[in-house]
Amino acid sequence: MACSEEDNFQKQIDEIEALSSIYGEEWCVIDEAAKIFCINVSDPSEQSKRTICLQVIFPPEYPTAAPPIYQLNAPWLRGQDRLALANSLEEIYVQNLGDSILYQWVEKIRDFLTSKPESADAGIQKITEEVEADEEDAFFTDSQCIQHNLMNISDFTSESSEDEELPPVKHGEPITDRRSTFQAHLAPVVHPKQVKRVLAKLYENKKIASATHNIYAYRIYCEDKQTYIQDCEDDGETAAGRRLLHLMQILDARNVIVVVSRWYGGILLGPDRFKHINNSARNILVEENYTNSAVEPTKQMGKNKRVKKDKRPEH
Repeated sequence: MACSEEDNFQKQIDEIEALSSIYGEEWCVIDEAAKIFCINVSDPSEQSKRTICLQVIFPPEYPTAAPPIYQLNAPWLRGQDRLALANSLEEIYVQNLGDSILYQWVEKIRDFLTSKPESADAGIQKITEEVEADEEDAFFTDSQCIQHNLMNISDFTSESSEDEELPPVKHGEPITDRRSTFQAHLAPVVHPKQVKRVLAKLYENKKIASATHNIYAYRIYCEDKQTYIQDCEDDGETAAGRRLLHLMQILDARNVIVVVSRWYGGILLGPDRFKHINNSARNILVEENYTNSAVEPTKQMGKNKRVKKDKRPEH
């Protein structure tokens, strides 16, 4: 084991012991060998019952060269609030490169809970559907969905003008079933920073921001390393992000993000909701030539892709 790895290992042990002592019952060990933990961060206000579950994995490079892999779980945390909190955690990491930061993350989340009035959540409270038994531990059974937008140090210290551009966003045809409506949105991305810009742009649309769930997944192909950067988000619809990412893998969709908005209509759809989410995503991926079967003929023919007018989000 290299010196830096030994140093990281010891720092992780020290941090785990300290956090366990500080947070007591709020600290939960999911898999000690795999360094998977969660902290249920609660609002200190006696009248508030809101919590955010911070689930983390310590990679071998943490803390000297990589941040913890994390996910924020709370049914009411969504849209701009989720993005703002994630940005705050990333900022803490950047400001404390090489240091153990989980304590600072937890306290930042607690400050966020304190500063956000609970009454502000009333108008956007999510209506969640039944969780199927085989999906309850979806977060930990598929590690593809727990790699959040924090990347290596180089991702924060250098970015090209291409990375800064806001990609064009396409909107798919809505699918409606029993008063629930599903609509997919797609944008080309070649860098995780573009993912954040696309999400921020979509949330500027009041209709999309008010959706009960905004499920997303993205895949970015790193040609130099011949690997993928990929991530997914359930946004309260358990296992939906994982299923969406799996669909994109099957279709070999790359350098693209797909967001599926769902507006809940008051009637539980059961497993049909996953079918509509994936159908919405697949339709727009095929329309925009992001599937393997669509991409290959395009490359061989060398013809321009058919230009389609952007569809406005369904109102």
